[in-house]
Amino acid sequence: MPSQPQVFNPQSTNKPATHHQANHNENRTLGQSASQTAHQLAQDIATTKAPKIGFVSLGCPKALVDSERIITELSRDGYQVASDYDGADLVVVNTCGFIESAVQESLDAIGEAITKNGKVIVTGCLGKDAEKIKTMHPAVLAVTGAHAYEEVVNAVSHYVPKPAPSKTYDPKIDLINDAGIKLTPKHYAYVKISEGCNHRCTFCIIPSFRGDLVSRPIDSIMTEAAALKNTGVKELLIISQDTSAYGVDLKYRTSFWNGMPIKSKFYDMCEALNRLGIWVRLHYIYPYPHVDAVVKLMSEDKLLPYLDIPFQHASPNVLKAMKRPAHSENVLARIKTWRSICPDIVIRSTFVVGFPGETEEDFEYLLDWLKEARLDRVGAFTYSEIEGAAANDLPNPVPEAIKQQRYERLMALQQQISAEKLAEKVGKTLKVLVDEIDEEENIAICRSYADAPEIDGHVYVDNIDASVKIGEFLTVTIDEANEYDLFASFTGEML
Repeated sequence: MPSQPQVFNPQSTNKPATHHQANHNENRTLGQSASQTAHQLAQDIATTKAPKIGFVSLGCPKALVDSERIITELSRDGYQVASDYDGADLVVVNTCGFIESAVQESLDAIGEAITKNGKVIVTGCLGKDAEKIKTMHPAVLAVTGAHAYEEVVNAVSHYVPKPAPSKTYDPKIDLINDAGIKLTPKHYAYVKISEGCNHRCTFCIIPSFRGDLVSRPIDSIMTEAAALKNTGVKELLIISQDTSAYGVDLKYRTSFWNGMPIKSKFYDMCEALNRLGIWVRLHYIYPYPHVDAVVKLMSEDKLLPYLDIPFQHASPNVLKAMKRPAHSENVLARIKTWRSICPDIVIRSTFVVGFPGETEEDFEYLLDWLKEARLDRVGAFTYSEIEGAAANDLPNPVPEAIKQQRYERLMALQQQISAEKLAEKVGKTLKVLVDEIDEEENIAICRSYADAPEIDGHVYVDNIDASVKIGEFLTVTIDEANEYDLFASFTGEML
């Protein structure tokens, strides 16, 4: 497996310090024609054995998987990945366009890449609005949409020709397997099982640039998952726009993997992934009735007992305006059912406050619903208009000040619920996965089954010894808890 490439992030974004922060002064005049630019780039790299392509990847894990796919394809073609603007012959910016703040962040990132490198290709969700991008940044060489892997690779090779094939063995290329190149740490990886979505929520424009649901055949998913396990991955994070709808477009077609027939169906996929013997975490689940059977698998320790379900709201009036495919009363009953099937299940969700037409009564309904649902993990954001979303035309917009007040009230309530639920874990023994080690403080920063990377809390384990390594499982005893995190002691047992 090739060494993990770096994705460098624009200075205008607030990203983890582990990502390379680029610093490069532009030394080429911008605004040249495409033909002139391509000719000059070809001359610039004529003496370079392997041209380097830089990446700025913004947005959700689904976009990260797109970046991984592009990097894998380019690496197979002999390109290298640059770790900063200065070392890049060209920069690919993978954008996000989900909410207005993400759009602005993407536009800023494009501008910074042009300023600090000058040779920029744009892809991702914002690519649907190529005219806006080129109007604001005319020096951009090419713009493609989301998951347009072949278009991106072709654009790169147009402006930075492929290096001549090497006749010698090159492990960075020859050892690329079915898992591809991953941008996550070696011990966990995202697996995208489908693209697009069949729902038409009024606040969302994802179907307009990612299309309707298109599922991967099950044998393709299992081949990638098995390859990831073989490279040392301990946790698979299953993602898509609508994970529990997996396979509906394929009519649950049967494929063969390792000689076994498996249906391209949500439950069957979960059952097959369990056979790999590693952690499997499910994200972006809609609460369809067949999810109950998957929760039963969780109760049998065949999947992590963790559901990421974007409920978005609870008020029937707001859900109707959102065109969400669920009803809050039914969902409360479903949550009770899931907890009766699997008492240890952890449920995380996201909510939108200040949606057009949301009244104080609607918001109070949401707070009361949360008090009853007692979800383990909750994220929230205030509604903002997204260009092209149907919700923009809805009446009675909520003033910004009220949106912010409601956001703060919701998060204050959830902090209390979270603190109470985490306090229940004090004194218990948990299995945790080591993500980082703070050698100065002698602390391992870990996650339990209840914690997805980057969006949930951590388990901080003290008094570790030198034998503890990143990517290993530990058994720990929980000593303390706060609103988001747990603090534990190492029992000395590594799994």
